[in-house]
Amino acid sequence: MRGLFVTFEGIDRSGKTTQARLLLDALGDAAVGVREPGGTAAGERVRALLKDPAVELSPAGEALLFAAARAELVAQVIEPALAAGRVVVSDRFLDSSLAYQGEARGLGVAEVERVNAFATGGLTPDLTLLLDLDPATAGGRGAVEDDRFEQEGRALQEQVAAAYERLVAAAPGRWRRIAADRPPEEVHADVLAAVEAARRAPAGEEA
Repeated sequence: MRGLFVTFEGIDRSGKTTQARLLLDALGDAAVGVREPGGTAAGERVRALLKDPAVELSPAGEALLFAAARAELVAQVIEPALAAGRVVVSDRFLDSSLAYQGEARGLGVAEVERVNAFATGGLTPDLTLLLDLDPATAGGRGAVEDDRFEQEGRALQEQVAAAYERLVAAAPGRWRRIAADRPPEEVHADVLAAVEAARRAPAGEEA
């Protein structure tokens, strides 16, 4: 039986990495964790390049680098794990590119989606968890100094948050919104409940 593909999305500092780790701890050997960009030797090198504020990149360059890293991750890690029946937990996936490069960078969601359909073979998450947090609250959690995206500040995060709202509206059956302005253990309880419901749901049916 094919496994379950779960992704975490949200603005920077919304707690995605923490919640992905907690979910992996809860699922144990049944799960495989990945992050974007990264997760492969090539992907980690691309990640370093994309995050480096000293490297100038055009919006198109950003989008294509994310897609390249994603192609390697899908081929080398995600698809083999799903074929083995495991739960794949990803800290970001395609929706991040649609929100950041497609919307916030102005490239167009359809254009970014088209490039990534080629890169991933059309792979779509079974369940996407949106960690919902106001950009002002997220900003109060601090920023990573050597991160290109976090250095751009609140304006970018507000654009990305609005983009996520449109993505949720376009595919509501795949998304679960989880309030992220609470203690991590409370957020995790809701995350785990959503994932367990998706695991119980018959193939092709919404949880």
